[in-house]
Amino acid sequence: MGDSVQIKNDSTELLQLVSFKIGNEEFGVDILNVQEINKMTTLTKVPNAPDFVEGVINLRGRVIPVIDLRIRLHLPKKEHDKDTRIIVVEIENKTIGFIVDSVNEVLRIPVNITEAPPEIVTGVDSDFIKSVGKLEDRLLILIDLKKILTTTYEKELSTMLEEE
Repeated sequence: MGDSVQIKNDSTELLQLVSFKIGNEEFGVDILNVQEINKMTTLTKVPNAPDFVEGVINLRGRVIPVIDLRIRLHLPKKEHDKDTRIIVVEIENKTIGFIVDSVNEVLRIPVNITEAPPEIVTGVDSDFIKSVGKLEDRLLILIDLKKILTTTYEKELSTMLEEE
């Protein structure tokens, strides 16, 4: 055991996130994945779509599936209101919309304040959680968009995209 001090570099690495609310929980997604944030709009229903797919929207000529993130995270459905937003994200060259209760802010948090999620986080399926950020006054649950899309896209949504 010497007197050498190990200096960690990761304290300077920042995550830039868009934070949003679903119920009482605050979530975040990497801003690099977010294309835009839109007010709730009329969706076109898709026959035989899974319950978490609200429908599709036409975004400047592109048909984009829209998922109700509440349902996807196994939380109760909620009526849309003036704060409801659609966060349009791109993951692995696929564009998809997520309905959230409200969008809060863009945050920059150091990577070193995040940690792996506990087994159970507020009833949200932990499969979809990348990590949990411990902010001064609250917890921020970082969503793993790839997991939500992988399980979604591979099965149900691939057929919707083929029909475009």
